[in-house]
Amino acid sequence: MKLAKLCDAAGVACPAHGEAEVTGFAIDNRKVAPGTVFGAFQGARVNGEDFIPAAIEAGAVAVVARPEAHVEGAAHIADAEPRRAFAQLAATFFTPVPSHIVAVTGTNGKTSTVEMTRQIWRMAGERAASIGTLGVTTPDGSVSTGLTTPDIVTFLSNLSGLAREGVTHVAYEASSHGLSQFRNEGIAVEAVAFTNFSRDHLDYHADMEDYFHAKMRLFDEVSSDNATAVIWTGSDSGEWTARAIQHAEKRGLTPFTVGEQGEGIRLVGREATALGQELTVEHDGQTRTFRLPLIGAYQVSNALVSAGLALASGIAADRVWDAVARLQPVRGRLERAVIAPSGAPVYVDYAHTADALTAAIAALRPHVSGRLITVFGAGGDRDHGKRAPMGEAASQGSDLVIVTDDNPRGEEPSAIRAAVMQGVTGEALEIGGRRDAIARAIAEAGEGDIVLVAGKGHEQGQIIGSGENMKVHPFDDVEVARECAAAQAETAK
Repeated sequence: MKLAKLCDAAGVACPAHGEAEVTGFAIDNRKVAPGTVFGAFQGARVNGEDFIPAAIEAGAVAVVARPEAHVEGAAHIADAEPRRAFAQLAATFFTPVPSHIVAVTGTNGKTSTVEMTRQIWRMAGERAASIGTLGVTTPDGSVSTGLTTPDIVTFLSNLSGLAREGVTHVAYEASSHGLSQFRNEGIAVEAVAFTNFSRDHLDYHADMEDYFHAKMRLFDEVSSDNATAVIWTGSDSGEWTARAIQHAEKRGLTPFTVGEQGEGIRLVGREATALGQELTVEHDGQTRTFRLPLIGAYQVSNALVSAGLALASGIAADRVWDAVARLQPVRGRLERAVIAPSGAPVYVDYAHTADALTAAIAALRPHVSGRLITVFGAGGDRDHGKRAPMGEAASQGSDLVIVTDDNPRGEEPSAIRAAVMQGVTGEALEIGGRRDAIARAIAEAGEGDIVLVAGKGHEQGQIIGSGENMKVHPFDDVEVARECAAAQAETAK
């Protein structure tokens, strides 16, 4: 496609070199080939403008950058917000895309919600995929991208590739980082969702208002004008949920509230069962009672928000509710890893904030007749202010807390643990080695107890060090829990 035609279609002013043929897009100068449009952005650690000469030498025909950037030898598409302009151009280039796209934002629950939405679509007979923390999950398998919201080039090329493979329905996670960096622009999004909101990522965002503003870009700017906004309004909802509804209404979106206070889907009753819970919901004038094969209140919110997104995308209600009753657990989200030699189940969950820990513990508590033992830590080089609250949250709901390491990165692990321990009350242990901590929890667990290993969920590595000294050591909580249980069973023979 000619550069001038691309700019015109994207609504971006085109400078000279309009006859140049565009063959691709890149934000990494090492990926530039002849005909590429290069995005040169200022980042927290690296300034992409420093690599403009290298990109042009490699064949870039245009550079999207700030007006003050120096560009010589290629078209300079100057914009005060170059990330946005680059995304608009790239979205025009990467076609086709699936006809049904929905997006989910919020602090917790994004991964489960997009994966459950994909499951509902699949069970309803659609070719569906999800994009997020677990990677790109398609009808044929899953590929990791390493980021909740991949860069705009990867995101759009993935969408286009999925469409060419026959995928018609895609649900993606819209993280605050991705939204603030314009990684989701330029595509039609027929439904958006807001799960919940609590403290997280304040190492990146200035404060909670800045964090919330980033989330609301999904409603205010990214969603299509006539989109449906599915919003969780459970008994745990508060000021942020009310504000999300206001954003939806101001934009002209159709609010579809879900939960105990929901007007789209109202949760009338919930009762824990041995392997899940029985739900009663009201939707479209009908009352339905069914079994959800997942434990925990927050799994209910994820499942019902997913149902709302599926309904908004045109799936018939009977098919949606039939699928919800057959949902499968999401990797690393209250995933039962193993049964300890004592008979105590061991669950692994991604919870890495105070609110998420509270929700995971509350989900397991109805199933505990003995003690709830929680193993967790806090990540290094991340928001320091959430560490003590995480310790407090774990202590309030657990009978025994074991504080350990969780991706210490460039910080001293003992200092991170000490900060977490400041919020811990009651019975607690501090065990630095994560494998040792998991082994101790399983050894401590008796009949009627439950072990929760929180923080890493689906992750496959333990990150130690930063920059050039960073190393990722293989570590999977699920596999480690199984190995520890097996070793203890062998020793007991």
